[in-house]
Amino acid sequence: MNKLNVHGRLFVISGPSGVGKGTIAKELLKRNSGFKWSVSCTTRTPRPGEVNGKDYFFISREDFDAKVKNGEFLEWAQVHGNLYGTLRSHLEGLLNKGDTVILEIDVQGAQNIKKSGFPCSTIFLLPPSEADLIKRLTGRGSESPETLKIRMDTAHRELQETDQYDHTVVNTIVKDTVTEIENIIKRTK
Repeated sequence: MNKLNVHGRLFVISGPSGVGKGTIAKELLKRNSGFKWSVSCTTRTPRPGEVNGKDYFFISREDFDAKVKNGEFLEWAQVHGNLYGTLRSHLEGLLNKGDTVILEIDVQGAQNIKKSGFPCSTIFLLPPSEADLIKRLTGRGSESPETLKIRMDTAHRELQETDQYDHTVVNTIVKDTVTEIENIIKRTK
């Protein structure tokens, strides 16, 4: 890793698919104008309402593979058949401006960032229950029974990783969860 003179702070929010990572991250940004969003790359198809460059950088597999080969990602992983990655240049640019940066990412990606030694604080979002997680995933309307089973199997494995995180927060009520994370950010130097 290149020497990074970080002036900002990175907060990595992760947890199982359907736990509400995106909802919480977007609400944090809405309530805190000084927070910045680290946009990740993905090869998956945009969901309805998602905007390229705002929600994700939607790129082809070929472009993604070229970025991997060129070492442009701080971390990257294959998740549910699609590739996801965090562009080093994008993240470093935000942090070097002194920004408080929110990176919403899957568990595998958060683990890779921690292993890299990149300075960050990690927050694991927990669902109130397995039933709530299933309800959230099926509520998207984008999950087939096969995909739901894969996501739930992955969630069971990911929930075993909470001890690897700096903080854990149960996402029961969005506004309360956001307030709890804001308090974590305020306390973290």
